[in-house]
Amino acid sequence: MKTTVFAAAAAAFALGAGSASAADPIVVGHLADYTGATSDVGRPYGQGVADALAWVNKNGGVAGRPLQFETVDYSYNAPRAIATYKKWVGTDKVVAIQGWGTADTEALVGFVANDKVPFFSASYSGHLTDPTGKGPKGSKAAPYNFFYGPSYTDGCRALVQWAAADAKQKNIAKPRFVHLGDNHPYPNAPKAACGEYAAEMGFEVMPAIQYSLKPGDFKAQCLSLKESGAQYAFLANTGGSTISLLKSCETVGVSTQFLGNVWAMDENALKTAGDAANGVMFVVGGADWKSDAPGMKTVREVSKISDPSGNEYRPVHYMRGVCSVFYMRDAMAAAAKAGGVTGPNIKAAMEKMKDHVPAELQGVCIPSTWTAEDHRGTTKVFIYRASSKGGQQSIAKVGEAEIPRKAEWLGW
Repeated sequence: MKTTVFAAAAAAFALGAGSASAADPIVVGHLADYTGATSDVGRPYGQGVADALAWVNKNGGVAGRPLQFETVDYSYNAPRAIATYKKWVGTDKVVAIQGWGTADTEALVGFVANDKVPFFSASYSGHLTDPTGKGPKGSKAAPYNFFYGPSYTDGCRALVQWAAADAKQKNIAKPRFVHLGDNHPYPNAPKAACGEYAAEMGFEVMPAIQYSLKPGDFKAQCLSLKESGAQYAFLANTGGSTISLLKSCETVGVSTQFLGNVWAMDENALKTAGDAANGVMFVVGGADWKSDAPGMKTVREVSKISDPSGNEYRPVHYMRGVCSVFYMRDAMAAAAKAGGVTGPNIKAAMEKMKDHVPAELQGVCIPSTWTAEDHRGTTKVFIYRASSKGGQQSIAKVGEAEIPRKAEWLGW
């Protein structure tokens, strides 16, 4: 397990030494996967989080106080994440955490609620969106869990909507839909809910096909997909294993339209998969690096924290990491004005945000709203297409969907 304390964090710690004062640091934990099964997407997202935390310090901190933050690479190992969390809460007295995976985030739901530590995850599991535990599908209360962007389930629903329109255009009377992913909390998070929605939208939902989060030879799974006759397949894993699947399916002549979740496809995966990724539709939770949105000026300054040259291209996940930190920062600033930067005050500030976008990130982050009854920050989904032909590769936004905020979908 790799632990990194950034220079800005060490400086912040020094500033906070001694008696309590306005300059005492605000302690934040950062769980990342730089070496584990999801590190292909964990690295750019985690770098976005780390750079944004350092940028906040470089630009005055929060209410005059620096952030003392530690980045721990837990290698996508849930027990390590839980052990790190207990240290942070018990010894370091963190007031908030930037987290990562679904298995560890869901395992920590009860802990963060009991300890009153707001947990901003990179897991977009719909199970984390019910703060009261009143969702009709039996969801557990997750009052201290927040994430930026649409849930995995809403992302899948948006892709199903796109597929339904595509099937209609192609005169497919009864299209078939299938979920592909590992037997793991993360790929499984949207499976039941999205499958039910696909059935409501007129699809025949085929038995799910399992493929590992670790890259491998997936020809057997691709042959099963081909035999199923499914015209649309939802990819629920991350980019690394998706690359292997796409290449394997290309080898055996699969013609299915692939639909990728928010972690299944990005610029790096497209580059590696090549023509096998051509036409993949996937979810993006905000701006991409080529965007000319006003807030990208700030993102490029944030990026210079770890790339002083400013030349490094950042995949779509980087921007979501930056957004996650800036929402936390804004909640901390509001908490400082409401009695202090404490877990309960940060939570209360998050739940007062309405169509909020951090001031410096206009056009980068999707306007988001959280309430004490509903932690679905946004149900807006951007749909992108990956293109790869003749060595020319690109991603482009081709549409967006606004998923209904139905009460019966809370926590699911």
